Amino acid sequence: MKQLVQSLKNEGTILIDSEIPKVSKGKLLIKTISSLVSTGTEKMLVDFGAAGYINKARQQPDKVKQVIEKIKTDGVAATFDAVKSKLDMPIQLGYCNVGKVCEVGNGVKGFEIGDIVVSNGSHSEYVLVSENLCSKVPDSVSTDDAVFTVLSSIALQGIRLSNPSIGEIFSVMGLGLVGQLAVQILLANGCKVVAFDFNKERVEFAKKSGADAFLLTDNFDPVSEALLLSDGYGVDGVLITANTTSNKLIKQSANMCRKRGRIILVGVTGLNISRDDFYEKEITFQVSSSYGPGRYEKNYEEKGLDYPIGFVRWTEERNFKSILQLIESKKISPSKFITDRFEIEEASRRYKEIISSSDSLGIIIDFKSDKIQNNKTKKIIPEVNLESANFKSDNCLTAGLIGSGEYARRILIPNLKKEKFHLKTIASQHGLSGFFSAKKNNIENTTTDFKKIINDPEIETIIISTRHNTHADLIIESLEYNKNVFVEKPLCLNHEELSKLKKYFNKNENIAKKPRLMIGFNRRFAPHIVKIKDYIDNSKHPSSCVITINAGRLDKDHWLNDPEIGGGRIIGEACHFVDLVYFLFNGHVSEVNTIQVIDKVKDSFSINMMFNNGSIGIINYFCNGNKSFPKEKIELFNEGNIFQIDNFKDFRHFSNLGIKRKKLFFQDKGHRNCIHEFKKSIQNQSDMPISIDDILKVSEITIDASIKCGLS
Repeated sequence: MKQLVQSLKNEGTILIDSEIPKVSKGKLLIKTISSLVSTGTEKMLVDFGAAGYINKARQQPDKVKQVIEKIKTDGVAATFDAVKSKLDMPIQLGYCNVGKVCEVGNGVKGFEIGDIVVSNGSHSEYVLVSENLCSKVPDSVSTDDAVFTVLSSIALQGIRLSNPSIGEIFSVMGLGLVGQLAVQILLANGCKVVAFDFNKERVEFAKKSGADAFLLTDNFDPVSEALLLSDGYGVDGVLITANTTSNKLIKQSANMCRKRGRIILVGVTGLNISRDDFYEKEITFQVSSSYGPGRYEKNYEEKGLDYPIGFVRWTEERNFKSILQLIESKKISPSKFITDRFEIEEASRRYKEIISSSDSLGIIIDFKSDKIQNNKTKKIIPEVNLESANFKSDNCLTAGLIGSGEYARRILIPNLKKEKFHLKTIASQHGLSGFFSAKKNNIENTTTDFKKIINDPEIETIIISTRHNTHADLIIESLEYNKNVFVEKPLCLNHEELSKLKKYFNKNENIAKKPRLMIGFNRRFAPHIVKIKDYIDNSKHPSSCVITINAGRLDKDHWLNDPEIGGGRIIGEACHFVDLVYFLFNGHVSEVNTIQVIDKVKDSFSINMMFNNGSIGIINYFCNGNKSFPKEKIELFNEGNIFQIDNFKDFRHFSNLGIKRKKLFFQDKGHRNCIHEFKKSIQNQSDMPISIDDILKVSEITIDASIKCGLS
């Protein structure tokens, strides 16, 4: 499918031919009829992509701070690699879409194949959208009008926050597309509108809609005009829909407001606010968040959990419906703002030029309607052949990669290539990340259907790097198809999934021979760990190991914290260190205890593991620390010897002979060695690097620990 994306590496706006997204639970697959360009937002993204590294840094000082902190802990090389990985992945453009429903995911209600719908889908031939971000288009509403729905909802949400009533006077500052739509909606609400802009044509558009609109010049005072039109009292409210860094606009807005007036920021402006301007009049100021309640809420947008109408009257989706009702009743006519349109095939040539033009308002991208899927039984093939030059050599194992997140792109793929795996196909849920990963790494095929990998007879090894809730089922399905499996941690999320895996392995006792299962517990393969392991294996004394992870906080709604998807931080991350201690002391765990730091977030805890040989392992996983401290610190004590590892770079051995130091130039957490041992066990038909018993036991310990801490 054709899709318009913006490179973050100064490669410009790119039209790609990527794979079609695979429909999933709670989602609709939509064949695009047309999409609307949001010139303000999209021009900002294009300009950011075109900016050099220095200018990018200036625009994102918070990101620069994060980079500096990462350099301090992980080193320059690892940090550079992480930043490069971020910039390698382009971003989708567009969020105003109208199209026809092709497929309906499980659990979706109120939509059928063939429905014409609006959504916040991108400039793509097909879009996959949550049901709460879609709304049916009435039969009497044209697609040219409907495509403005999402952008109109941005204007509507700002207006709702201002709570206008019939007869009130509102000022609209900035007459771009959102400003023009705001004018129409306010007029439909029975308000008088006074509007301002620097562009003459846009002022004329607003006048035709019915506003008192004025051209801003050096000699024109908008405050005086607003006061004149409001009988000297001032306007009831101001809607700022402009895009400027100047502080002048916020001062003018305050000065033209009446006492206890309100100002709503929908666009962008400088916010150096004078207290006196707001204090004397008790002016209310509020920033509007996109299309309405539900925006940026994962439960609403991704899980389809709606707010009860009695408590949240207007949500994103209900705002969409309101706009469509206004269009249907002829109260607003967005299509009158169309100034440019072109076919998606012309996008690379015309896009940047048009969005940079001050004369453009409504820019429509058309997708050929004759390609719309009308046949319910017709299969959409979500696969693209990139005709790669990544040929297989005699020493290669042919592999397929399921999942193309940052870890897969930055860690797995480079190390798989170093170990001479022939990556034939990569699967990703939405397609974009898989497409660019394949293109960058000469992977032959990209798909959104992971079954194409499992069913491919040429693929003998499957690499799983998906979200954690998918691991258990993918492992079993892949093994049943006689594929070797390398799965990024964790093995599974709960005892139910663990029991299913145990049942499978008990039924297939020959699993130790073929196929192979490997879990990405890479730290036990790190060079510094291998050195310590050799020493303590030759020691007759028990050891004490303290591992301190300075993990840092995650956003509350981060998928890893979701017990149903990520499993929480013990299962999702601390499992690495449970395995490491288990490995160092050769298993035989006698007791496991957990202690949790009692705070609101509940993501800081200690796991204490005792072993039959008298050794103890203490895993301190803390999220309430400081980023200037090493992220991972390992200290092992053994009869007059202390081994210390900082961030898998710095190594120190304290003994009666003094202090031995070894510092790696590159951080090495054992990723490549982990994959190397996996490959060697396949080729040599030797014992698996981590036994099935150990994999299952470590998983059991982490699940139990997570339950004790109330994280599962």
